[in-house]
Amino acid sequence: MKIALVHDYLVQYGGAERVLEAFTEIFPKAPIFTMVYDKKLMSGAFENKKIKTSFLQKIPFVGSHHRLFPLLMPMAIEQFDLSDFDVVLSDSNSYAKGIITNPDTLHITYCHTPMRYAWDDCHKYLREFKYSKLTKKLVPFAMNYIRLWDKISADRPDIYIANSNFVSMRIKKYYHKNSVVINPPVSMDNFHISDEIGDYYLMTGRALPYKRFDIVIKAFNKLGLPLKIIGKGPETDKLKKIAKSNIEFLGYLDDEETSHYFSKCKAFIFPPEEDFGITPLEAMASGRPVIAFGGGGALETVIENKTGMFFSEQTANSIMEVVKKFDSEKFDSEEIREHAMKFDKEVFKENIKNFIEEKYKEFTL
Repeated sequence: MKIALVHDYLVQYGGAERVLEAFTEIFPKAPIFTMVYDKKLMSGAFENKKIKTSFLQKIPFVGSHHRLFPLLMPMAIEQFDLSDFDVVLSDSNSYAKGIITNPDTLHITYCHTPMRYAWDDCHKYLREFKYSKLTKKLVPFAMNYIRLWDKISADRPDIYIANSNFVSMRIKKYYHKNSVVINPPVSMDNFHISDEIGDYYLMTGRALPYKRFDIVIKAFNKLGLPLKIIGKGPETDKLKKIAKSNIEFLGYLDDEETSHYFSKCKAFIFPPEEDFGITPLEAMASGRPVIAFGGGGALETVIENKTGMFFSEQTANSIMEVVKKFDSEKFDSEEIREHAMKFDKEVFKENIKNFIEEKYKEFTL
């Protein structure tokens, strides 16, 4: 079984890239086809892998400005010739599922989400678009084309794997396709339970508008409790201006440092509605409870009053209500970590490997 891996673009290391990394461990000889690869932005991830890029790679600074080229991306992903492969496994947030394969090639896509900025988040995407007014006026015309292409390309995979039940419902809604749910992996060995717990709450991730760091900062401004934030992003400077002295921005940290802060936090705060959400599981792998917005993938990983608590609205007041009720003594660290073990990377790898081998066997009968 000769297999190829396809990824949207390798310009940042996040949840989708961790899934791809697990795929490369299952299929170490499989080449990676991606529209753009920026080695510097990836901090060495995948540098020992065979990576094939599209014509977009030749455009200067495309790695950090890839969002400026949505109209070229369908063409870029379709240019790859995958006729030599028996199985193609695409890892897709947007364009990777749109590759074209031969009738005798099995195409399985691991779908992190139907393209959000083409569908349910399209109006939010336009409001938060940071470019010129002229460019902003042209975006709706481009999105009409992208939406049509996305709908057409949704028919190309033979099989859909969804990363959560939440995403499975969205695949059914926008693509009218059934899917099998296999949750993303967490590298449990990277996290540990600490004997000592600090007095601070923790939040991590890229500072993007939809992550809703703003409402957590507003809540902790009023609560006056210590909050540490790991990560940076376009919103960081804006967030620093509204944060009081009890809130500390730690910036980017390496895995070991991040694990340290996870293990000692009083609780991990998770305000966005994510398709799945890896960071709450990293907190739980550290034995720490999660205070999360009660929507999206968090509903599938956090167990109320056992591994965490939910707030019902994405508002500062809603967060404050739950934090005031929160008592870390009521949570068992060992029990929390045991729950997180269900999502361990090795479990994920075994599930993916068995699923692909089974479907390829059925495909070739």
